[in-house]
Amino acid sequence: MRYLAMSPLTLAQQVFAIEREALEAVAAQLDARFERACEIVLASGGRVVVLGMGKSGIVGRKIAATLASTGTPSLFVHPGEAFHGDLGMLMAGDVALMISNSGETEELVRVIPFLEEQRIPILALTAREESTLARQAQVVLNVAVPREACANNLAPTASTTAALVMGDALAVALSTLRGFQPEDFARFHPGGYIGQRLLTRVADVMHSASIPQVSADALLREVLRAMSSGGLGLALVVVEGRLRGIITDGDVRRAVERSEDPVALRASELMTPNPKVAHPRERFAEAEKRMLAHKINSLVVAGDQGEILGVVQIYDGRAPRPESV
Repeated sequence: MRYLAMSPLTLAQQVFAIEREALEAVAAQLDARFERACEIVLASGGRVVVLGMGKSGIVGRKIAATLASTGTPSLFVHPGEAFHGDLGMLMAGDVALMISNSGETEELVRVIPFLEEQRIPILALTAREESTLARQAQVVLNVAVPREACANNLAPTASTTAALVMGDALAVALSTLRGFQPEDFARFHPGGYIGQRLLTRVADVMHSASIPQVSADALLREVLRAMSSGGLGLALVVVEGRLRGIITDGDVRRAVERSEDPVALRASELMTPNPKVAHPRERFAEAEKRMLAHKINSLVVAGDQGEILGVVQIYDGRAPRPESV
């Protein structure tokens, strides 16, 4: 393939086309061996130890990280360091995931006798099923691609993409078979944005101090005064300690627009009755989802007996509040 007459944009589009073709080719080769690989990992009780050299090693590090973060204990071992003490990182019960496009990478081949001695099964990601690595593996996951994306068909490009996606497929399949849930993902990512959102409870971010409340017969002026003092753009209508409604800025605006005597309006005429509520132990992500679905900005937080504990608003999940309980 000649690239010399192509513009950079055309070159980029060509690379995408070649790599899509590569993934389609690898997907077409998937068979029962993929299921067998999953069975071996699930039955092992140990870790998936990923090994690879060069570009395959870089891909292997990412696969190991993805496996670990989705519920399959995993680590990466550099084959070149393995013979200088790192073989001690492998133990009975582990599974070796070895990545080599040729299947003849010297550093990987040298590790095979140790794995056999320790009875560690080998899963091979390779493009050559007749290679040394493939012959010694319990399962071969074929990642052969029609061509590389580089002009000389040499630099690992489409082949590394194929190996990476095969690793992702393995991680996702194992995660699903293990019943891995969003809260499990959050526990492994407590410092990240996704993990923080999934772990955050309504009680962590709700406004609980000085929630503005008015009686059902409160006049508009009193309602506005309460809303201004609370700084939340709302007031709760409470009768004998029980929540009866919520008044938002939008409720006030709409009521005033249709009233001939706005000053005489009372809270019972302004409020939205039976407002939607959240529980303090509910995950904020779920409360946020309900607010988006109902196109509202706030939920009243109520306890097990219906007692008013606070208010949570749609932007409150960004950071825990110091006054939260």
